[in-house]
Amino acid sequence: MTRPGPARPLVLGLGWCQDEANGLNRYVQALTTAMDAEGEPPERVIVVGPAAGAPAWVDAVTAGHHRPLPWRLLRYATSARRASAGATVVDAHFALFAAAALTAASVRRLPLVVHFHGPWAAESVAGGEAGGLRIRAKRRLERTVYRRAAAVVVLSGSFRRVLVENYGLDPWRVHVVAPGVDLDRFSPGVRADARRRLDLPLEAFVAVACRRLVARTGIDVLLRAWAQLDGDDARLLITGDGPLRAALESQAAQLGIADRVRFLGQVPLDDLVTVLRAGDVSVVPSRSLEGFGLVVLESLACATPVVVTEVGGLAPIVRSLGHDLVVPPGDEAALSLRLAGARSGEQPLPAPARCRELAESHSWSRAAQVHRRIYSLAAGEPSVDEGAGPRRRRVVFLDHTAEPSGAEVSLLRMVPELEGFDAHVVLAGNGPLVGRLEAAAVSVEVLPMGERARGVHRSEVRPRRLPVTGAAATVVHVVRLARRLRRLKPDIVHTYSLKSSIYGGLAARVVRVPVVWHLHDRVADDYLPTSAVRLVRALARYLPDAVIANSRATASCLTTGPPPVVVPAPVPSSRLGDRPHVARAGPLRVGMVGRLCPWKGQDLFLRAFARAFPEGGATATIVGGALFGEVDYECSLRDLVATLGLDGRVRFAGHVEDVDRELAQLDVLVHSSLIPEPFGMSVVEGMAAGLVVVAAGAGGPGEVITHGVDGLLYEMGDERDLAARLGELAADVELCGRIGRAGVRRARDYRPEVLAPVVEAVYERVLAGEPGFRRRARPRWATTAT
Repeated sequence: MTRPGPARPLVLGLGWCQDEANGLNRYVQALTTAMDAEGEPPERVIVVGPAAGAPAWVDAVTAGHHRPLPWRLLRYATSARRASAGATVVDAHFALFAAAALTAASVRRLPLVVHFHGPWAAESVAGGEAGGLRIRAKRRLERTVYRRAAAVVVLSGSFRRVLVENYGLDPWRVHVVAPGVDLDRFSPGVRADARRRLDLPLEAFVAVACRRLVARTGIDVLLRAWAQLDGDDARLLITGDGPLRAALESQAAQLGIADRVRFLGQVPLDDLVTVLRAGDVSVVPSRSLEGFGLVVLESLACATPVVVTEVGGLAPIVRSLGHDLVVPPGDEAALSLRLAGARSGEQPLPAPARCRELAESHSWSRAAQVHRRIYSLAAGEPSVDEGAGPRRRRVVFLDHTAEPSGAEVSLLRMVPELEGFDAHVVLAGNGPLVGRLEAAAVSVEVLPMGERARGVHRSEVRPRRLPVTGAAATVVHVVRLARRLRRLKPDIVHTYSLKSSIYGGLAARVVRVPVVWHLHDRVADDYLPTSAVRLVRALARYLPDAVIANSRATASCLTTGPPPVVVPAPVPSSRLGDRPHVARAGPLRVGMVGRLCPWKGQDLFLRAFARAFPEGGATATIVGGALFGEVDYECSLRDLVATLGLDGRVRFAGHVEDVDRELAQLDVLVHSSLIPEPFGMSVVEGMAAGLVVVAAGAGGPGEVITHGVDGLLYEMGDERDLAARLGELAADVELCGRIGRAGVRRARDYRPEVLAPVVEAVYERVLAGEPGFRRRARPRWATTAT
């Protein structure tokens, strides 16, 4: 039963910020201060003292860390027991002291919310702590506290994944809440004034790193990168302390950069602001275990750009300012190259105003409001472990790969738009998709599948005979996945690839969960081996309760099982430009987007381009890489360019993160598949960008494009017909503009917010057992869904 009135949290912290300004203490102080400013202060905040100058609602249980740990824990538990009388919920921020407080029965009776600031045991290992028994004890204590919680708060999707994969928590009670930043304290200032205070040359290139000096924060990598910068007009300021300080100072001396690096130690917050204002760039070179990085927001709030590594929650914060602000962890060469580009201006950093604007979207007031809702939710549920009471319905999405191919991009775009269901993605391998899902606030975990099973090629598939090792590995994964589904307790399993449809469909059947297949491949002999076609069609009779297909062409190929519902692949609204691209006067710029493989027809495109433009200034761009080992095909394309005499007129862009930037450099987008394309996502993306799209008339693109209205179609595989279409566009600028504008209008039909309700309607019909949608016996947990 929900308790009346606002939740009154008993906050179990570690220390107070004025005593030790580490990330956890700064977080607790800022969050609780924001609650107080909103008129709803916490019931009490328990910390290890001394906490001088703290508000009246802060209880400092000791005078510091000099007392023995058992004594501190006892005093902490006693203080928590006394403060629990007026509280309605407990909010714990450090597992050890939370466990001490939970020894009191009055504290245990309250609903528990836990903040996961990082894996304590894993951080101890990364810091070089020895002793297997101590590490196991820490991990056991953490697991006990986290699993008892009604809700767990993490700062980023990467730390949610750590909890799900390493601690066995179910994702449904893990809440991702980004922290705030003190926008009054951390604010832009005059860089010259800050440098005068720090006795820095006014014209120097200054980088700052505000980190704890331990191995996982990567300061040693930054020092090696700094040593690669030429000249004496560069200064590196390092704030923070830790066990590696002496070793890092020695490293700087050995690298010959001691005169260009200054270790400032632990500095007060006001001095930290001065350091951040003095920098041209702030660097966060973490190697591992980085949930968010408060200093990123604090740097941006001071209008100082940030370069980070692709670790944890760092990259999602800054990527909106530029993909080139993210470098691989541990790669001093890449980091040095990026800093050199910033110093020379060849790779300019984002403008200070943009940095400040991003920081202003993260306020502690917003964070406090979100926490109040989480407290109320936790206090209103009798017991998460009992599984009682109503809950939102749950969907588990399955995919065998985390490489960014068409189906996976569709998954990334669709899942965040599902409003009526809680979603969780389980991937059978690690890869770029994991980070992208985390950045999109989608819950994700990796349940690794044996490479022999994941790598079974289509040509090896037989209805009655699979490769022995691949079959065995698949069976093992089906069993593991079934166990995982029992813990996750979903209402629907939605498979997003052919492989996951097979192993995921079998696992879901074991636990009696309804299955929705999502077909992105045409189950036809010209697209798949005949053996694979027979197997998929045979399994379609028994595994799926419903089938979603990305086009009518894909749907028509599945001749068995439930009749497919057509839901095209989505293209986000952000791709729809306000001003459609209009072909410029002058030479035409033509391109292709898609992975490099023979059936995609990049070779046909090159030959048609050479036929249409044997000479002149027309240029061609091929965007995409050989994702699945088809390097030989990429080499043959480069050879073909030379053979056709197109050297200097064709650019291979490779795999790129920012496809929109490439599309902005084109007038025409060509889609030249040699067999009917299941859908052709790049077709809609090109239309959304206002380009003129020229595509083969077979398969999905023929359903998207109305010839001569919002695009042009040509006879599939016909080099002459494609060349004629390109020549037609080169001669008629007005035609390009008209088709480009119509293409943008057509692309609006494929927005995720338009298509997601159709997917949810399929779920509803499956759960309701409507005619044409099967609903077999369901598991016990599904009866509690509302």
